[in-house]
Amino acid sequence: MVAISLALALPPPAGAQGAPPNSSGSTPPYEADMLRLAEMLGTLHYIRPLCGAPDAARWREEMQALIDAEQPSDARRGLMIAAFNRGYESYRQVYHSCTPSAELAAQRYLEAGARLSRDIAARYGSN
Repeated sequence: MVAISLALALPPPAGAQGAPPNSSGSTPPYEADMLRLAEMLGTLHYIRPLCGAPDAARWREEMQALIDAEQPSDARRGLMIAAFNRGYESYRQVYHSCTPSAELAAQRYLEAGARLSRDIAARYGSN
């Protein structure tokens, strides 16, 4: 969980410093990873509170921090929000109560999200 926060707090990827990232509307090379991370945040936003985790509001805040850091075009912003909502909705349809499977899914998303955020930061954040 901490890694997601740290990666989201990093400065925008190289090439984006000094001007709003992607203000030209171009798609960055890490777009697929960013959309996957947004989807993971949406999943966590649904499933963590369902299982009584004390970080209920955190995942929406992390998504907002991601959008704020990226400063995406309107089209990219829409894609990021849609990915977040897709993650949320897909788990809302499956899990109506906290089960061992839901807890396992949440743990796996925490780990995968941390790994993905580190990878994005390492690959694109310091160039």
